[in-house]
Amino acid sequence: MSSTFLGLNTAYTGLQSSNASLNTTANNISNAETKGYSRQQVTTQAAEAIRSFTTYGCVGAGVETIAIERVRDEFYDQKYWGNQSKLGEYETKQYYMTVMEDYYTDDNTIHGFTTIYEKFYSSVQELSKNAGDTTFRQQMIGQAGNLATYFNDMYTSLRKMQDDINQELKVDIDRINSISEEIASLNKQINVIEMNTGAVANELRDQRDLLVDELSELVDVEVKETPIVDANDPDRETGGNRYTVKICGQQLVDGNYYKTLTCVVRDTTNKVNQTDINGLYDIYFSGDQTWTYDDYLRKGDALNIYGASTSGKISGLIQMRDGNNSENFSGKVSAVDAKAQTVTVRVTQDYLMDLNKLNLTQDGGIISIASKNYYITGDWTYNYTEGNDYAEFTFQLDKAKNGSNQVGVSAATNASTAEIGHSVGYQGIPYYLSQMNEWVRMYSTATNNIYKEGVTDKGTDGIDFFNCEDASGNVYKFTESYEKIGDPTHTITIKSTDDSYYNMTAGNFMVNKELIEDADLLATRKRIYTDEKGNNTYTDGEFEGESKNDIITDIIDLKTNKQKMAFRGCASDQYLVCVLSDVALNANRANNFTKNYETLQTSIENQRLSISGVDNDEEAVNLTKYQQGYNMASKMIQVLTEVYDRLILQTGV
Repeated sequence: MSSTFLGLNTAYTGLQSSNASLNTTANNISNAETKGYSRQQVTTQAAEAIRSFTTYGCVGAGVETIAIERVRDEFYDQKYWGNQSKLGEYETKQYYMTVMEDYYTDDNTIHGFTTIYEKFYSSVQELSKNAGDTTFRQQMIGQAGNLATYFNDMYTSLRKMQDDINQELKVDIDRINSISEEIASLNKQINVIEMNTGAVANELRDQRDLLVDELSELVDVEVKETPIVDANDPDRETGGNRYTVKICGQQLVDGNYYKTLTCVVRDTTNKVNQTDINGLYDIYFSGDQTWTYDDYLRKGDALNIYGASTSGKISGLIQMRDGNNSENFSGKVSAVDAKAQTVTVRVTQDYLMDLNKLNLTQDGGIISIASKNYYITGDWTYNYTEGNDYAEFTFQLDKAKNGSNQVGVSAATNASTAEIGHSVGYQGIPYYLSQMNEWVRMYSTATNNIYKEGVTDKGTDGIDFFNCEDASGNVYKFTESYEKIGDPTHTITIKSTDDSYYNMTAGNFMVNKELIEDADLLATRKRIYTDEKGNNTYTDGEFEGESKNDIITDIIDLKTNKQKMAFRGCASDQYLVCVLSDVALNANRANNFTKNYETLQTSIENQRLSISGVDNDEEAVNLTKYQQGYNMASKMIQVLTEVYDRLILQTGV
């Protein structure tokens, strides 16, 4: 049977419910502009009715306030996080490709390759008219120096960009570590509150989701929350939840536990590309504080930043820093010498068979054979036989570093895949540096071959027009061209330590200092021989008599003659057109995708806000509604108070 004062208690529950709703409305209005805040609402249900054993059945007992919960849709959160990862990646590419475009600018204000190259050839044209004039030779050599300086500066600028990206990568990894620690701390606080009180920790959950929003911009994330059940009674939930966060498919946070990422500096003897700067970072999950780079390589769990499905700002930075257009070193092991500790790898890709295109380290590095890592020294040998559709590289393993981890002659090693570095399918800084190296090597080879056919006015042999120096200032003496000479039995063997054109990069490309000091050492005509009849003839047999500018004529022809030099199927003067087309395409792609993902971000954010955001107009309506409910419950209590007053004091019940 119901209590005499049931009505008063029923009205009181209504008063409580309206009060909770008013407080929640006040909280929503106060946080309308708070970033990451989710609108909250009071969840109520009718209280369990009281059986009165009367003909009219059960008597209602008021309302129960069950919880104050966030209004949030996990589906839109997942969509938002996925889009943020893509947006972070392409915003990074957009920024750096814009910088790249600036570097390749060639207009009235900034003189780029085409302008400098044209000025150089204008001086060559003038020299052809005044081949015997030292002044014109000096002018031509000076313009060639400007061309070399252009490539030197571009090389330095791109490597500086690589260093900037590398440092930015470390800053972002540190931020990921900070976020993972904060999420783990929030997981603990949320579980303590929700398990002990049964209430939902709304504000803490908002903070956690806001951190995941930030994390998703840096790297692709996968979030999962599952209830924690009693191990002795699987059907009983404890009230706590296991909250996990994965990045790049790898666990970062699991409840109160989180992993820390470490940026490990590559040793100067552990490079991937010839053009890479010193100090590039590899990213590992933390190990022991005493670990060295070698320990991380053997034991550490590397972050999967090179995965095809990874995205986010970290992925964009890695693609810009390490992007090689999928042109990393890769081949099949064809021979192993266990005694000498050498491995021979057969390659068939054009960019590996042609040393002009190659970007293989000369400082030592790591080769992966059958998914097992081995240290190699900077000593390798290139072998190519005319007519073959493959070339072979023989690498010297670093016995000291490998220790007991040696390569033996076995079926598992022979015919296994061998790789150096990762295949990064984006045209990043290593790609553009490699393009510059290819052009200067090809142009230097063609130019030097022409000048070596000539003779100076003093009768001495022509010398190299372009050359380069090592880090100690020693000049390389080029001994052999890479050009295929048409002899099927001819084998080109070049070691990494030889004075070959492979040592020339856009960074050390320069005009021969001997020519700068003495312009009269410049050969302007081909060597003349005396035939049996005493006549002067040229080596090509096409000229008679003496000419002072036929070498210069060949140099002029080198500018547009693809038979003498073809860079990516174009003449030498089309270098900027070829490379700038890559830059423009990548920049345009980055711009378009950034705009697309920004549009998607706005759309998803609007959809998310339509559910979880605070609408002041809606809250104003709720304020009025809950105020009226509160007033009505108060009025009910007042009425019942008068009833009980009459009933108790005046009737004596």
